[in-house]
Amino acid sequence: MKLRVRSDLVYQFGPETDAIFQIQAAHWPGQSMLDERIVTTPPVVFKEDVSPFGYRTLRARLTGEVALTYEATVDNGTLIGLPPGASQHDWTDLPAEALTFLWPSRYCPSDQFGRFVERQFGASRGGERVLAILDWISEHIDYTHGVSNAGTTAVHTFIDRAGVCRDFTHLGVTLCRASGIPARAVSAYSFGLNPPDFHAVFEVFLSDGWWLVDPTRLAKIQGLVRIACGRDAADIAFLSTGGACQMVRQKVTVAEV
Repeated sequence: MKLRVRSDLVYQFGPETDAIFQIQAAHWPGQSMLDERIVTTPPVVFKEDVSPFGYRTLRARLTGEVALTYEATVDNGTLIGLPPGASQHDWTDLPAEALTFLWPSRYCPSDQFGRFVERQFGASRGGERVLAILDWISEHIDYTHGVSNAGTTAVHTFIDRAGVCRDFTHLGVTLCRASGIPARAVSAYSFGLNPPDFHAVFEVFLSDGWWLVDPTRLAKIQGLVRIACGRDAADIAFLSTGGACQMVRQKVTVAEV
């Protein structure tokens, strides 16, 4: 699927503020960049880094009001939904890159959910277990703005039974890791998301590959463009700063080519 993605960010920074942006479409197997551009006002010289997983970061020291526009045409390949029969690996058979996504992290304390997943999901494994987790989240967690904040963990969401895409993703990742399935958070552009915004989903490692799933069920897998992946939201934030900053305006758009 060919998609045109665009983000327009305008932020007010304090004096000499370090900033890291993660807004570019990732260099991911099956995801091809056809063209892209970055424009800033005033002009900014970024340092660009590429992670081993293919996502990219832009670093700079900023001050005052800065407007950044990123635009790209991306072919995201052929993405399909997770099949129930996707097999779960023994840990000894996992690739090294997947191991870190088995462990608890700041927002995903999976070590606190082992008893719950065994009681709730029984003997199911692999794709069947992940799909059962998604069904449970859909049934028990309300998509509601204003009930969570930057410090909300999967435990809070499990108790409050409400949140937004970030919280749904943290809870899904947590329950999968508690089931012995590697899972990692993914930031994405999403075709058809209403209202348009940066979207948080996650992916699981089954049947020798990573499979994208959307715990909110607000976006179609076929319309996702990966930006970044990591242990949780701390790794995939579209903007991280070393000082104070304030959003002036922000807009994200995704259109089919």
